[in-house]
Amino acid sequence: MHRRTFGVGILAALGTAGCSSGPHVSRYNGPPVTSIVVNKGARKLYLLNEHTVLREYQVGLGFAPLGHKQLEGDGRTPEGTYLIDRRNPRSKYHLSLGISYPNAADRAAARALGVRPGGDIFIHGEPNSREDRKRAARVQDWTAGCIAVRNEEIEEIWSMVTDGTLITLRP
Repeated sequence: MHRRTFGVGILAALGTAGCSSGPHVSRYNGPPVTSIVVNKGARKLYLLNEHTVLREYQVGLGFAPLGHKQLEGDGRTPEGTYLIDRRNPRSKYHLSLGISYPNAADRAAARALGVRPGGDIFIHGEPNSREDRKRAARVQDWTAGCIAVRNEEIEEIWSMVTDGTLITLRP
């Protein structure tokens, strides 16, 4: 009987260990976010419900923000229309929402140039590493092509945005 109780206890502990999804994020109960717009020139990200702005955030971009991302390592943030296609609660940044870059057109353009288009573009919070946070605090545009917000802002965005949400990145 003792062995059986021990085994059930281990199974219960293992089962609940997998339930953690990273940082605690509040639940959002407002109007749905139907799209996201990033205005790169203004360094702003807008969460929209149809044509109504629900939230507005100041953002940091890639370290070479002008122009559309064309190749891996260019430091540019993409321009165009994509989807939020994944989320990472264990990112090396405080939460991250994946953007579906590169799309078919991006891959074809990179192939025509004989380069790789890059990838792993996210909306994310601040770096988890203290050293990386210090570096990021020194400049506005510090990512490799992602869109960066403060940690409390990514928590709010994370709770409001669902996978499949349209995101448009404008110059």
